[in-house]
Amino acid sequence: MSETFAGKVAVVAGGTGGLGRAVSLAFLEAGATVAVTYRNPEELEGLRKAAAERATRLSGHAVDVTDEAAVRRLLDELVTRHGRLDVLVNAVGGYAGGTKLWDTDPKVFEQMMLLNLRSGLALCRAAAPVMVMKGRGAIVNVASRSAITHGPGEAAYAASKAAVVAMIGSLAADLRGTGVRANSVLPSIIDTEANRRAMPKADFAKWPKPEEIARVVLFLCSDEAKLVQGAAIPVYGDT
Repeated sequence: MSETFAGKVAVVAGGTGGLGRAVSLAFLEAGATVAVTYRNPEELEGLRKAAAERATRLSGHAVDVTDEAAVRRLLDELVTRHGRLDVLVNAVGGYAGGTKLWDTDPKVFEQMMLLNLRSGLALCRAAAPVMVMKGRGAIVNVASRSAITHGPGEAAYAASKAAVVAMIGSLAADLRGTGVRANSVLPSIIDTEANRRAMPKADFAKWPKPEEIARVVLFLCSDEAKLVQGAAIPVYGDT
């Protein structure tokens, strides 16, 4: 991969998880300086090892991305240090399902909205003004196919993902003419270790790989995608 992001600064929220790790590594390979938020120190250490010599351009931050004040402090720190913020990718999220709407605990709805919507809200509210001031930038939020294809037993999850896709679409409209773009990607079931453990009888070969989705994310953040604004890109694989 050519260093198309050399000299640029990317923030990958949830950048040590199954998909986030692949996105972080792809940006590092493309020459970017990458800051990740994380919850699990072991995952951060694993990312550092995988990055090898590129780890000199990697920093980890144990920040709760649903806390808007904490997110603003992080981005202020990064802009002060690097003088710029070019990319924001939100790979933070969670899944809860398996119960009918009327049996779903309201607390599950609150949790899904917190993880899947509030995180994107806090990150975008902090990042967008910085990017607009600089006149450049790209935001990508990882949503889900469930945002548009609503299966049984996942009302809370589907509602949260649909909400964040709508939010990013509206943000994109707000950003027109500023030099900043915002888009969503909609994965189906991603081929991660956690998903394999949860569905051991599934056909893993049909699931999209994290590295494949990461390439779509990098494209959306690149100058080659300068015409793409407010899109929700399906990345389903053969599922």
